[in-house]
Amino acid sequence: MRNFTDLRITDVVEMVCLLAVSGSLRQTSSNSILLRATERLCPDGVLVRHYEGIGELPHFNPDLLEDPPETVIALWSIIGQADGLLFSCPEYARGIPGSFKNMLDWLVSSEEFPGKPVALFNASPRASHAQAALRLVLDTMSARIIEEASMTVNLLSSRLSAESIAADPVLGPMIGTALDAFKRRLDNQNL
Repeated sequence: MRNFTDLRITDVVEMVCLLAVSGSLRQTSSNSILLRATERLCPDGVLVRHYEGIGELPHFNPDLLEDPPETVIALWSIIGQADGLLFSCPEYARGIPGSFKNMLDWLVSSEEFPGKPVALFNASPRASHAQAALRLVLDTMSARIIEEASMTVNLLSSRLSAESIAADPVLGPMIGTALDAFKRRLDNQNL
């Protein structure tokens, strides 16, 4: 896992650091590829990093909160260092994938998550049940969903790479607009 502290540029410009989290463990998932495309489309002053430790988290157990595992402590730390979160989550059996929900469960009692700005990227318009469930969970956890930075695209069966998504004349500008909106919202909250 990368440490955002090492990534901030303080001499000239304070970077906005967004943490991208895919709800899929598959490296070739459309959700993961969509988030990788965001790196190529970042506006000036924005840095996107990926959290890929979901599969390493133990099953949530409140008994472990008094002495949490290192993977959980690392999750809390990287969430705390991020200025905002980009979530892209698939739908499994009309709901949120278990591993992604497990990560959210570990964040419920953390001090780092409440009030955190979140943009929801959806790689499938058919994933509406998971999106509704995710919004309910995030609302319960006191996340701030940034609607103007959230978006749904159709990558079903597209086999597009992150590079081709970024270069696409429709998808690239959509992602760029969402990232610009997220940066504006974060900039405005710091005034």
